[in-house]
Amino acid sequence: MNIALFGGTFDPVHAGHLRAAKVAARKFRLDRILFVPSGNPPHKRRDRLTPFAHRFAMVTLACQGDLRFVPSLLEAPRPNRRPHYSIETSRTVSESLEPADDLYFLLGLDAFLDLPHWKDYRHLFDLVDFIVVTRPGFGSAEILKVVPRRRARGGSRASDATGDRKIRKGTVHVLRGVHVPVASRDIREAVARRRRVTGLVPPLVEEYIRKEGLYTSV
Repeated sequence: MNIALFGGTFDPVHAGHLRAAKVAARKFRLDRILFVPSGNPPHKRRDRLTPFAHRFAMVTLACQGDLRFVPSLLEAPRPNRRPHYSIETSRTVSESLEPADDLYFLLGLDAFLDLPHWKDYRHLFDLVDFIVVTRPGFGSAEILKVVPRRRARGGSRASDATGDRKIRKGTVHVLRGVHVPVASRDIREAVARRRRVTGLVPPLVEEYIRKEGLYTSV
C-alpha cells in the first residue's frame, strides 16, 4: 500500500486541496490519502479556528466520490487540549503499516519550507517520504535547504523534473502543475461578504457552509 498523510486546518477544505490530492494520487500511485484535520495545531490560534466538528464534516463531504480519500480523526481534539504534532501522527501511522507499505507526507511548499520550526522535524525524514506541491516558477534549491544536513550526504532522494538527488532514506518529491489560486482565508472572506464560492469548494461543502451559517463574519 502507498499511503499519504495530508494534514491541515482545512478551514475550509477547498478545490486546491482536492486537486493536489488527485494529482499526487495519480503520479505516485497512492492507494489511500488520509485527510487529517488538525484539532489543536501548535502554530494556529484555536480561538480563530472553526470548531473541529465542522471542519471534519466538510472534509468528510469533500472525500466522497473518491475511494482513495479517507477523512481521519488522527488529530481530533484531545481532552487536555495538548497540541498535535506531525511527528507523533506520522509515527502512529507508520507503526500500523506493514513492512512493504510506503508512507508519504503531502504538503504545500510554504508548509515544507517551515519544517525546521516543527517539533522533531528531522525525525520525520526517518518515517515518511515528502510530496511537496510547489508554485509555478519555484525551483527546488530552497526545498533542498530544508533537508537536514546530515542526510544530504547519504541515501534518500530529493526529486524534481530534473531528476533525483541523493539524501539518505526518505525522498522529497517536488509536485508541479497543481497550481489552483484559492486559499481558505479567501473563501472565508468571500462567504462573509455574501459572495458565491461555487467552484472554489466542492458543492457539498458549499451547501454545508450555507446551511450551518459558517464564515458569516471574519
